[in-house]
Amino acid sequence: MLRELDVSLITSTIRDLCIKVTHELSADMISAIHDASEYEKSELGRKILCQLKENLDIAKSDNIPICQDTGMAVIFMEIGQDIHFVGGNLNDAINEGVRKGYTEGYLRKSVVSDPLIRKNTNDNTPAIIHQSIVPGDKVKITLAPKGFGSENMSRVFMLKPAQGIDGVKDAVLTAVKDAGPNACPPMVVGVGIGGDFEKCAILAKKALTREVGSHSEIDYVKDLEVELLKKINKLGIGPAGLGGSTTALAVNVETFATHIAGLPVAVNICCHVNRHESVIL
Repeated sequence: MLRELDVSLITSTIRDLCIKVTHELSADMISAIHDASEYEKSELGRKILCQLKENLDIAKSDNIPICQDTGMAVIFMEIGQDIHFVGGNLNDAINEGVRKGYTEGYLRKSVVSDPLIRKNTNDNTPAIIHQSIVPGDKVKITLAPKGFGSENMSRVFMLKPAQGIDGVKDAVLTAVKDAGPNACPPMVVGVGIGGDFEKCAILAKKALTREVGSHSEIDYVKDLEVELLKKINKLGIGPAGLGGSTTALAVNVETFATHIAGLPVAVNICCHVNRHESVIL
């Protein structure tokens, strides 16, 4: 039996999420930054991490954005196949939620309508929307606004199958080394392996929304996450790129089936302001 859901609820939910996630990091990210400030080996690195914690506290108490770059809205929608949307077009409702969130929340509008003409849309729309159909009659909305200081450091590598897992490791480390201080470390590193050119990139972006400290249920992928985090933190880039033992807070890896002739790998880096939150309607 179909469940009717008015798209106005989608709009209001996304509006509220836009304001909330730009003002307050999720508990897992706050905890990760706190822990890093306790274990960072560099005195300067510890000082920077403590400043980041103070910035989080000020943003929350004064109700101001954590970072001046309030990002481009990225939205993952898991839509139950037994849902029937009423009251308007779903994509229009999503963008209306972003529009209201960024205008009513006085958030920075960073989206231009054309990549070359570069005229600002003045409401941070359109959003990047990823939709998937799943069993059930619920809708899961995950909002992950992405700033472009770190987004610009992301990479896609079309490896040959013979390069194997060592090639994957080299690709991730290369991306992080090349990013250096420009990704505003400490960072969260999302990695997508498999699929094709665009699928691996979506996997890497989705990986950033996973809870820091969680791991893949696939044993070799979990081992890869742990190993890469250790190797990245041995690079010495450190908080703000000024040296130290905390370059990354987490490495999250997602995998998907791929073609016999390919091994696509995407690395999507996010700064310490890794904003994400999910709501189920």
